[in-house]
This record gives sequence, structure tokens and C-alpha cells, in this order.
Amino acid sequence: MTISREDVEYVAALARLELTEQETQEYTEQLNSILDYAAMLERLDTDNVVPTAHAVPLHNVLRQDQVRPSINHEKALRNAPDGEEGFFRVPKIV
Repeated sequence: MTISREDVEYVAALARLELTEQETQEYTEQLNSILDYAAMLERLDTDNVVPTAHAVPLHNVLRQDQVRPSINHEKALRNAPDGEEGFFRVPKIV
């Protein structure tokens, strides 16, 4: 599969881009180069390659969840600038 000059001009028109002759030629060459590289990758033998989601193995580095005591309600509200009925009072956002 190759990209023609007309393909580049068509896509440029859809994107409302005004390309010069030089840009049209460059983009045609660059897109064809990308497609050639993709075709080369398609020829690789990947039968014995295990599919992966990441290039390197990832391990969870987070700590285990542990139930432990937390700050009590009154202490949490003690330094609040404004509280109402046991809740933080914040400015109304509209």
C-alpha cells in the first residue's frame, strides 16, 4: 500500500490545511516511509513471542491495605475555618 499525492491533498483538504507543493511532496514521502516500516514489521516472525501490555515487567509497588485507626471526626474539624453541623462548610460554587 502506498500513499499518493492525491491522498495527501485529500486529507489536507479535509483538515482545512493549505499545503505547499514542497510540503505535499514531503508528507507523501514521509507517510510512505512509515507504511514501508510497518510492512517490514509485519514480516517479522512473532509466533513464539508472548503478547505483553508493557515493554518491561511491572510490579505493584504500593503497600498492602491495612485497617488502622484514623483521625476522629471532631479532631478533623478542629482546624477547619468554618464548620456546620459536623461538616466542613465551603463557599458555594455556581
